[in-house]
Amino acid sequence: MLNSPSQLVVFSLDGLHYALDLSVVERTERMVEVTPLPQAPEIVVGVIDRPPALSDQLLIARTARRAMAFTVDAVCGVVERSEQEIVEPAAVLPGIEYVKGVVKFADGMIFIHDLDDFLSLEEENALESAIGWAESMEMQE
Repeated sequence: MLNSPSQLVVFSLDGLHYALDLSVVERTERMVEVTPLPQAPEIVVGVIDRPPALSDQLLIARTARRAMAFTVDAVCGVVERSEQEIVEPAAVLPGIEYVKGVVKFADGMIFIHDLDDFLSLEEENALESAIGWAESMEMQE
């Protein structure tokens, strides 16, 4: 379970609220152009290597292996919750592997994601291969 108290960065996407531990969030940015990454898993949109443009927002966070950017509708702010207020995900919806806790509010729930488990092992391996392929293509140019 999470340490008490937890500071969470809350964001919205498609009308739902999600959160990440504040400790893994580096910053938010305006949307930038995303370059597709051939051979990457479907969940990976691409890589960011362009100047910013107005649009949605990106939430930049770090896993144990790499920085990741998530497209979000809005970053809602930081909330603090005690360990007692965070419910085990299996108590709400069994089988959510990448969610490490749920905070219930009167108007809905916030799903706290575990970024280190966000990609499956297969997706992680495919991403590593795609990054390696892209780096080798850059070296050939």
